[in-house]
Amino acid sequence: MASTNSAAARIKAIAHAGCSAIASRVDSLPGIAPVLLRSYDSRRGQGAPATAPLRSAAFTYDNALAAIALLACKKRPQAEGIGEALRLAAMNGARLRDAYRAGIVVGNKPLPNGWWDEQHKRWVNASDQYPGAYQDGTSCGNVAWTALALLALYDATGKTRWRNAALHLADWVVVYTSDTRGAGGFDGGIESFLLVPRQATWKSTEHNIDLAALFGWLKQIDAPGGDWGVQASRARSFVAAQWDAPSGHFWMGTMADGETSLRSPSALDVQLWAQLLPNAPKKWRHALDWIDRMNAVNGGFDFTDARDGLWTEGTAQAALVYRRIGAAAKANRLFESIAQQASPGGFLYATREPRISAVYSWYHHQPCLAATAWAVLAALNRNPYLPAS
Repeated sequence: MASTNSAAARIKAIAHAGCSAIASRVDSLPGIAPVLLRSYDSRRGQGAPATAPLRSAAFTYDNALAAIALLACKKRPQAEGIGEALRLAAMNGARLRDAYRAGIVVGNKPLPNGWWDEQHKRWVNASDQYPGAYQDGTSCGNVAWTALALLALYDATGKTRWRNAALHLADWVVVYTSDTRGAGGFDGGIESFLLVPRQATWKSTEHNIDLAALFGWLKQIDAPGGDWGVQASRARSFVAAQWDAPSGHFWMGTMADGETSLRSPSALDVQLWAQLLPNAPKKWRHALDWIDRMNAVNGGFDFTDARDGLWTEGTAQAALVYRRIGAAAKANRLFESIAQQASPGGFLYATREPRISAVYSWYHHQPCLAATAWAVLAALNRNPYLPAS
């Protein structure tokens, strides 16, 4: 009984600390205005300093998660502040970007990220310089997460402006990323790694999981403007096609030909997020055995099978999944590690180690908005793919 009470207290503390930390970042800005939060808190004494492209970056995915988490925290005004910034970005740009400049939104849309280059005494836009150029892309997975946040706000308020913005984003995905090659589904969106935006012809299992959730939600609320059940089936069929029965896990997606499976590395989030889809097949739970073999590290999980350190965000995702399937003891062990990643400012560190490998980049020991938001969702047992009501 004492152990159960201790675990419950720890989970409650994680939720309280995360809710307070995210809300305080919104409240620290003057007035009630649309706002995007920095994805990485680079204040002194809180871990490795962020590189220039990250110091002022507000990733759309991170802020969408923060809005959903704030709603779960019962902090609707702060959630609406972030949500309004995302809505403006969705409605007033040619396409939603993967990142914007953090801070209060002045005017009808957020500014692109940029920073002052002290060495050369000039302003640099992320879209003009590698490695910041990727922030100017439009990942259809990030579009889906933004739309999910807007639908969560619609669910909480009943105000149609949130639903209409989500519909606008869903329409963009259908028009610009629908794909008929191989197992169909939706391609990656627009990538800008080489400074020139171009169609991403590869397909991501993770993105299609997000889109299956988005289109399924639109179908559930009988949203106008599209055959959302058909679109949900298209995304979900692609996900199902990436299931490899012999190994019991999902491939990451496809290569640029849209057909050939991308079989390496083992991406943690793909295996976990599929479990959160409504009516996920029981056979998909074999993926949890897979991550125990391929992604597990002491106290939690790594992003890939490199197993070079603990990824806090993914460990929180796993805690949520284990709670949802009734594996409370496994979840509680993960919450122990999550609680140890708290930074002085309240955000959780992205990693326990100084640096760990992701798929095509690195995560560092920096206070991280996304990690904090996922920990809140896990602690409050909130599935972001479903309406709360």
